[in-house]
Amino acid sequence: MRAEDHSGGDSQNEDRRVSTPSIHVAELLGPIALFVSTYLATFLTVGYGAAAMGLPFPQWAALIAVICATAFTIRIVEGGRWRLGIFVAPRVAALDLGFGLLFAAILICMTDGLVLASSRLRQIWIGGFPGLELLTVFVPAAVHEEIAFRGYLFQKMRLWNRGAAIGITSFVFAGLHAGNRGINALAIVNLFLAGVLLALAYERYLRLWFPIGIHLAWNILSGPILGFGVSRYVARTSLLQTVGSGPAWITGGTFGIEGSLWMTMAEVGGIALMLNAERRMQKEEFRT
Repeated sequence: MRAEDHSGGDSQNEDRRVSTPSIHVAELLGPIALFVSTYLATFLTVGYGAAAMGLPFPQWAALIAVICATAFTIRIVEGGRWRLGIFVAPRVAALDLGFGLLFAAILICMTDGLVLASSRLRQIWIGGFPGLELLTVFVPAAVHEEIAFRGYLFQKMRLWNRGAAIGITSFVFAGLHAGNRGINALAIVNLFLAGVLLALAYERYLRLWFPIGIHLAWNILSGPILGFGVSRYVARTSLLQTVGSGPAWITGGTFGIEGSLWMTMAEVGGIALMLNAERRMQKEEFRT
C-alpha cells in the first residue's frame, strides 16, 4: 500500500476502470490463497492473544488481520506498489466519507419510515447510545469489511472482469452472514444487493472512503440510533427502541431492517443511482 496516494486518481487507477480482462483468472489464485491464509493466521493469533488477556474484541482482531493480510499480499505479489484507495489527502477522504454517511442516512431513514408506515412497529425514545460498542464493534466492523470485500482482492479481481468481481465478492459477502440468527432468503438477497451497492460506491471514485462512510452510517443508524438489529446483532442500548409487530418480510424480523422488502427497494434504488452517476461520468470523460 503506497502512502503517497494523495489524489486517488492516476494512470493505474484509470486503467483499473476498464473491465476488459488484463490478467488471467489463474493469476488470481495465488494472491487469494496468500491473502486468506495470512488473514486467518493473523486473526487467530490476535484473537486468541486478546482473549487470553481478557480483551474480547473480535472486530478489532478482524480489522488487524485484514490490514496485515492486505499489506503482506501487496508486498509479496505487487512489490509493495498498489493504490488501495485509503491513503489519500485528508480533505478528499473527509468528503468521500461525509458523502457516504449522507447517502446511507437517506436510504436508511427512508426505509425506516416505510417500515413504520406499513406495520405496527413504533419507535420510542430511550436516550441510550452504546459509545463503547461504537468503538469496539461498529467502527472496526465497517472498516474491516470494506477493506476485505472492496479492497485489494476485489481490485485485483476486477482486472480480470469487473462484473465478476462485483458478483463474486457480493455473493461471498452475503454468504458469510448466512449463519446469523433470523436469516432468511430475503435477507440474503438484501446482503447481496448491499455488496453490489458498496462495490459500485468504490467504483465511483476508486477510493474506499465513500463505501466506508456508507457502511458505517448504515450500521450505526440501523442499530444504535433506530434500535433495529444489524445483521442480527443487537446493540446493548440505543437512542430509539423499536417495539410492536408486523410481518417479517416488512419489518425484517429478528434479523433487523436489512431483512425487509423495503430495504430491497432502497438498495435497488441506490444501485440505480450509482449506475446512473457512473454513466454520466463516462459521458463527461468521453467528451473531454
